[in-house]
Amino acid sequence: MSDVSHPDSGLLKKPLPEAIDPDLFSFAEFDKNAGERIGYSNYSYWRSTFRVFKKNKVAVVAFWILAVLLVFTFVQPLLPGQNSPTKINIDPATGVQIRNRPPDSTYWFGTNSIGQDLWARIWSGTRTSLLIGIIVGIIEVVFGIIYGALWGYVRKLDRALTEIYNVLNNIPTTIILLLMAYILRPGFRTMIIAMCATGWLSLARFVRNQIVIIRDREYNLASRCLGTSTGRIITHNLLPYLVSVIMLQTALSIPGTIGWEVFLTYIGLGLPVSTPSLGNLVNEGRLIMMAPELRYQLIFPTIVISVITISFYLLGNAFADASDPRNHV
Repeated sequence: MSDVSHPDSGLLKKPLPEAIDPDLFSFAEFDKNAGERIGYSNYSYWRSTFRVFKKNKVAVVAFWILAVLLVFTFVQPLLPGQNSPTKINIDPATGVQIRNRPPDSTYWFGTNSIGQDLWARIWSGTRTSLLIGIIVGIIEVVFGIIYGALWGYVRKLDRALTEIYNVLNNIPTTIILLLMAYILRPGFRTMIIAMCATGWLSLARFVRNQIVIIRDREYNLASRCLGTSTGRIITHNLLPYLVSVIMLQTALSIPGTIGWEVFLTYIGLGLPVSTPSLGNLVNEGRLIMMAPELRYQLIFPTIVISVITISFYLLGNAFADASDPRNHV
């Protein structure tokens, strides 16, 4: 037996056996390329986000339902045999309007009180309401993010932007919508302006609060010391932390806007009756809902609204969770 000791410390090491079978060991050759690959990661933020999202089966089902509904909504007028949503159908035998006909093979959703095809009106109204919701949602998110980011990061603007927020936030939203509807001529553009007037406030306040929390972290201080511009710090250092919130707000603002459109129409300040929208259809069905044989005129548009709002809600929450890097493996 031989003792092996450390050349510097002189401490005795554990004795090793005299004979070691060389077949049990092999020398590892140094590979420079393999050493460089050790630190490589194929992580992709968006790929990981979609991978986590696909694990939520309910959200995936809601996504496909909403996708099919949206595609069909915009393709429906191009299909053969479709009626105009504003056409008043006349019975050729009697020359009388085909009023309040229940659903059948000719009119799948029936007709309304003046003989218009509810099938065509519902899909036309869905297109109108979705366009309003998408346009308003995009404007609210963009303006809310810009306002909130400047409000939270640029200290010189804090007082002025806070006062503007307090003034607008203390005015009831319903009052602003009513004033806009009275001042401007009722129509598509008026609805968008009225809803965008204060819809961005909640998002701006949330973005501001989040940026105040992270604006003085070390990497932001280092960026400022290196002369990085304010816009680049906001877009590259701060907003990526808020991706999940932005996605959630965008998804929820669309059904919320549709709900406001229905409310304004309900109180008589929405789109003109000649313009089909989900709000107009619900309001028309509400007026005759006490007649059991005519309730289909309220049920069909209500189902479409419910499917859209629930699907957007499920997608927004699922995508917000999936876009959080802490949920990525």
